[in-house]
Amino acid sequence: MDWNNILTNVAGEFFAPTTAAYALAAIGLNIHFGLTGLINMGQAGFMLLGAYGFAISTIAGWPLWAAMLVAVACAAVFGLILGIPTLKLRGDYLAIVTIAAAEIVRLIGRSTALTELTGASSGLRGNDYKHTFQDSSPFGDGNFQLGPFDYSMSASNSWWVRIVGWTVVGLACLLVWLLIRSPWGRVLKGIREDEDAVRSLGKNVYSYKMQALILGGCIGALAGILYVLPRAVQPDSMGRPMTFFVWTILLLGGAATVFGPVLGSIIFWASLMLIKSVMRAGVPDSIMRTEQIEQFGWIVVGVTLMLLIIFRPQGILGDKKELAIDVR
Repeated sequence: MDWNNILTNVAGEFFAPTTAAYALAAIGLNIHFGLTGLINMGQAGFMLLGAYGFAISTIAGWPLWAAMLVAVACAAVFGLILGIPTLKLRGDYLAIVTIAAAEIVRLIGRSTALTELTGASSGLRGNDYKHTFQDSSPFGDGNFQLGPFDYSMSASNSWWVRIVGWTVVGLACLLVWLLIRSPWGRVLKGIREDEDAVRSLGKNVYSYKMQALILGGCIGALAGILYVLPRAVQPDSMGRPMTFFVWTILLLGGAATVFGPVLGSIIFWASLMLIKSVMRAGVPDSIMRTEQIEQFGWIVVGVTLMLLIIFRPQGILGDKKELAIDVR
């Protein structure tokens, strides 16, 4: 078993673009759930809309900044449409509606009626929309090796994607930190704990919930852009499992914390890579094939989530007095 190669792959997940994208999506979900108490099970829908908005706009010839604005605007409009009829719902009812809304987005995206726009189930090829982002890189072409990590400077899975992705994650963490300390953030916490009490103080609870839903959704749209920069836009890859992974990451790191989503994403993807790499190297094909090892890795993720909610509902960085999921 080549432990050097295994540990290198695991360490690479610490700062991979996918890790950054999921951390950013979990930060958006943290605004929904950690700050406001909204059980949004459709974060993947915001991510998919952001990816489609960015890719379609870029293919149409729009510049990078305009395509990103389109992606954020799509998420904001989706949040508004989703929130108007649903934000008066609580708990499980809101969860059911949001997961259904995300599925509607996915099914519309893979519809053959929109093949020319979305690519239907085949999606949109990365080479059709990545050029504006790659052209904005100040590093030029070629590869750069840092220790055991050797990536291109500006191509799909590049240092440029990593630098931009983790910079955006850092800015999002700063935003959450400022929101938690602001009067606006304190109102959201009050809504999370007892929205009737906040309403009795004259606050428009519905308006605050809408603002939180849209803001977290827009961050999710940016996460969707970051997620598809190293790959293609494929609607089935951004369905229900993606939302469950984002929830696992948030609960693992700790909801209602600033760095919980980041820590959760790093641990989640590094642990998954470790499990798969060790099993591929140590388990013979006669016992478990490669595709079975992939599925086993996700089974471990599911079991971990269950154990986490039972024994450590506040997450690694969370404060049990601040927020914990009631599993009684």
